Amino acid sequence: MNDPDRRDPEAFLRAAAQEGRGRLKIFLGAAPGVGKTYEMLTDGMQRRKAGIDVVVGIVETHGRRETEALLVGHEIVPRHDVDHMGHSLGEMDIDAILERAPALVLVDELAHSNAMGSRHPKRYQDIEELLDAGIDVYSTVNIQHVESLNDVVASFTRIRVRETVPDSILEMAEIEVVDIPPDELIERLKDGKVYIPQEATRALSHFFSKSNLTALREMALRRAAQAVDAQMLEYVRAHALAGSFAAGERILVAISEVSSAQGLVRAAKRLADALKAPWSAVHIETQRSLAFTQQERAQLADTMALASRLGASTATIPATSVVEGLRHYAADARATQIVIGKSSRPWWFEIRHGSVVDRLVREIGDIAVHVLPGDDLAQRPRLNEPALRQGWGRPLDYVWSALLIMVLTIVGRLLIEIIDLGNIALLYLVPVMFAAANFGLRAGLFAGLLSSLAYNFFFLPPTGTLTVNNPENIISILVLLGVAIVTSQFAARVRAQADLAQSNARQNAALAGFSRQLTASASQEELMQAICAEVSRLLSVRTVLLLPSRDGPQLRAAVPPEDHMGQIEKAAAQWAIDNEQPAGRGSSTLTASDWLFHPLRTTRGVLGVLGLAREDASVPLRSDQIPLLMSLLDQASIAFDRMALEEEMLEARQIRERDRLRSALLSSVSHDLRTPLTTIISGMYELKRQQPSELLDSVAAEAQRLSRFVANLLDMARVEAGALPLKIEPTDLFDAVAGAVHDTRQSLAGHDVQVDILPDIPLVRIDPTLFHHCLINLLDNAGRYADPGTPVRIKGQRLHDAIALSVIDQGPGIPAGAESRVFDTFTRLEGSDRVKHGTGLGLAIVKGFAEAMGLRVSASNNSEPFGACFTITIPQALIITELPHEDIL
Repeated sequence: MNDPDRRDPEAFLRAAAQEGRGRLKIFLGAAPGVGKTYEMLTDGMQRRKAGIDVVVGIVETHGRRETEALLVGHEIVPRHDVDHMGHSLGEMDIDAILERAPALVLVDELAHSNAMGSRHPKRYQDIEELLDAGIDVYSTVNIQHVESLNDVVASFTRIRVRETVPDSILEMAEIEVVDIPPDELIERLKDGKVYIPQEATRALSHFFSKSNLTALREMALRRAAQAVDAQMLEYVRAHALAGSFAAGERILVAISEVSSAQGLVRAAKRLADALKAPWSAVHIETQRSLAFTQQERAQLADTMALASRLGASTATIPATSVVEGLRHYAADARATQIVIGKSSRPWWFEIRHGSVVDRLVREIGDIAVHVLPGDDLAQRPRLNEPALRQGWGRPLDYVWSALLIMVLTIVGRLLIEIIDLGNIALLYLVPVMFAAANFGLRAGLFAGLLSSLAYNFFFLPPTGTLTVNNPENIISILVLLGVAIVTSQFAARVRAQADLAQSNARQNAALAGFSRQLTASASQEELMQAICAEVSRLLSVRTVLLLPSRDGPQLRAAVPPEDHMGQIEKAAAQWAIDNEQPAGRGSSTLTASDWLFHPLRTTRGVLGVLGLAREDASVPLRSDQIPLLMSLLDQASIAFDRMALEEEMLEARQIRERDRLRSALLSSVSHDLRTPLTTIISGMYELKRQQPSELLDSVAAEAQRLSRFVANLLDMARVEAGALPLKIEPTDLFDAVAGAVHDTRQSLAGHDVQVDILPDIPLVRIDPTLFHHCLINLLDNAGRYADPGTPVRIKGQRLHDAIALSVIDQGPGIPAGAESRVFDTFTRLEGSDRVKHGTGLGLAIVKGFAEAMGLRVSASNNSEPFGACFTITIPQALIITELPHEDIL
């Protein structure tokens, strides 16, 4: 810490951890419509032209032509459908991207919340998994979605955004601000380039007012500047570069155990807000910190907690003096301004101890120092208070010092004939150093004074009195007393530093041991028990660990064993989970509980709560134990998150392996069946030609059905293996539907086919062969399951950002909530029209082929007349418009 040329090991380790990991670039905007997605796609296309392997993971065009045009030429990874409340939602397919393993993937809307049932609840967690796999990611986000700014944005826009992104995501990313003036954005909104006209009118009178857009623009620029500043500091620390690099302001406030320190914290917060600067709060732990009373420790902990709540990064730094600690921490943090308080001290106190503020101003260099008055004298213990008496140590310490002086006096009297009087004076330095090193400064000063008196009484003539005849002996006494005082101070300081170092070493050893115990845990149950056992041992408390569930917090581990939690305890645990804040005894919420619950927070939310209690139902934690507990909770949260991710990755690997084996089996069986089936069908037709009969007709029909089943198996194997060759070309939907109806005329026998497609519907860019297979399977499905004699309707309609082609039958329909499961492989739903004879592969093939072409397929129930409705949606990017390319751009 004291070597300015030494590379910061933490920054160096963080930089090393990025090796092999993908890089994240975020296109940050002030509001919707500034062009974030457009800019991301433009950069992606430039990287693609430069030879970089780029794919589109997911992009939302919102019907904007300019954005849709930029998708042309990009490889788009098909979306993964997730069933949500009876609707099929298309989410980014992480597994498909990981299997594709591109160099760069474009992922729109960083703050998006995934549908229930997805691997991760948030899209930024999907991106973290891609980064861990070594894939670079480009993404977009608006400033109102940043977690730390959510309340600020809501205060003036009157709209609270529910989907937020942790600041840590922005801190690790390269940020490019996509910025346009508010007037230009408002014009884009009026022109219908952001929202449709009805929504645009409403937006202009609410969120998109000029004052709101100006404020959001300023926040986006400032947040980007903060991120750049943080990355610059990280680089400076990792490479041990000297200087403050004051491209932006950075505030540091020094806090102590006095109550007026909270005023310093609030003043630093106001200064940081005025300068829009990051700020830190630091307490310098010196030898006097060891003498803090319980009240002073509690006050210090409250001040540190206040600073943390107000948004400061907090630290406690051990040092030999306050000035030295502040100087080195300010250099390490590249602080540009320091806020410190100055107490009203007597003149003699400053002469004896010096002024921290004066020394800091002299030694701090080019850092600005803000000195605020501190009214803390009233808070200090008076001479008759027990806290001050405790600083003098135990009476036994003085007894031992006096006994040692008595022993050395006896030894000196025995050696008076062979040792000079001056050397005997040196013997008295031994008890002085012993007392100062073992019992503290005051005991050392006591030993020095007593040694001087003993030396005068027993050795200086006239002995037996405190009178000194020779002036030289007076000088000897004064020198002995002076040396004793100086030696006491040095020895006491060394002892205090050793005690401080020993305390820090014990805490570091406890954290290292705790980390080893967590790392050694092989399962979640072992991990939870290890957390409880180690926290109980280190803090001498009872511990429980509860996990959230639909039925409330569930007790999963306890030391000593517990099998029941009261209603108050469960309420406190639930409050801690919901609000991500401590609750229970010793907190400010639900203090009637005997337990204090602390949440285990991660980027994925609260994974559980750790409860602490004492046998006597007193406050579970002393104030000096809070920093250790916070470190333990951080490590426990990381271990919990790691264990959950490992289990998810194991499950994902098992699913991939299962799918691989199934695809291999399907392919093998299909190929082995195709040759004999071809021979059987040829033989049947030859027999029918020579000798027609109903039996041969029945056998031939079943052989054809089996052949279609084998063909479906082969198609499904190709879909799951990703081995579908695409031949994209302009296709007329009316002709495609007509061809499919002709090829399924036998399946549709007895049903009137109604085609409702406008002749002027645009051409689309698709693979006509795969699209033909999709329509055949949908029509075959409708002909098989529709009620006899009912019509089958094919409807094509132009939406504002897509074309929807629907196949509608009239039958019992699909059970509610099963609309997405109907596309699963080998799925035939009970209690619907999907249970008749069939393989359960046709609709799965439709979904696979459609997604391979960049289309979406969904299922629903038609209301009037009732029946199943299957819809293929063709996005705007695949629709061929009549506008020339120059007009689109």
